[in-house]
Amino acid sequence: MPRTEKLERVAELKRRIEGSAALLLAEYRGLTVSDITELRRTLREADASLTVVKNTLMQRAAAEAGLELSELLSGPSAVAFVDGDAVSAAKKIKAASKQFPTLLLKGGYMEGQVLSADDANRLADLESREVMLSKIAGLLKGEIARAAATLISAQSRFLSLLEAHKATLPAEPEPEAEVPEAEVPEAEAPEAEAPEAAAPEGEAPEAAAPEGEQDADPTNDDRKE
Repeated sequence: MPRTEKLERVAELKRRIEGSAALLLAEYRGLTVSDITELRRTLREADASLTVVKNTLMQRAAAEAGLELSELLSGPSAVAFVDGDAVSAAKKIKAASKQFPTLLLKGGYMEGQVLSADDANRLADLESREVMLSKIAGLLKGEIARAAATLISAQSRFLSLLEAHKATLPAEPEPEAEVPEAEVPEAEAPEAEAPEAAAPEGEAPEAAAPEGEQDADPTNDDRKE
C-alpha cells in the first residue's frame, strides 16, 4: 500500500475511533466474504459497522487517538465501530459466533477503558440498554404509584382527624346584636315628614282673602244705598 494511501487510511480510522461510542474487536479467521457481509448486516441492526483492518494501521490510528490496543491486535482483525448500545453490538457478535465458530470476540474499548476478551464477553451477557431502561421505568412507575398512594392515605387521615377535632369544639353562639342594626332606616321617617309642617305657612294668603272680598261684596254696596 503506498505511503499516501496508508496515511489516509490511518486518518480515516482515527476519525472513526474518535466518533464511536465503543469499539469491539473480533478475529474473523475462517470467515468467507459472504459470512463477513452477513455479519455486517447483523451489526447494522445494533447501530454498529464492521470493518476489516490491518493491525499495524489500526494500532497507529488508535495510538494517535490516545488508545493502546496493541494487545488486542493479533491475527486477522475486524473492528465493530459502535454508534449505539455497545451491549447490543456485543450480543450480535456473540450470537454470530454460534453460527461461525471461528469468530472470536477479542476485546474492545468503551468509556475510556480497554476491555479484555473476558470483559467483552461479559458485556454481551448484560441486558441491553433498552431492557434496562424499561426496567428502570417500571421501577420508577411503581415507586411513584406507591408514593401517591401514601400521600393520599396521609391526606385522608389528616382530614378525618380535622373533622373529629371540629366535633369536639363548642358551638359558636349566634350573633344577637345584628337585629337593631337592621332597624336603622326607621329613624329616617321623621325627616321625610318635614314638608308637612310647612303646609300652614303656604295657606297664609288664604286667610287674607276675606278682607279683599268684603270690599268687593255687592251686598255691601246695597247696604250703602
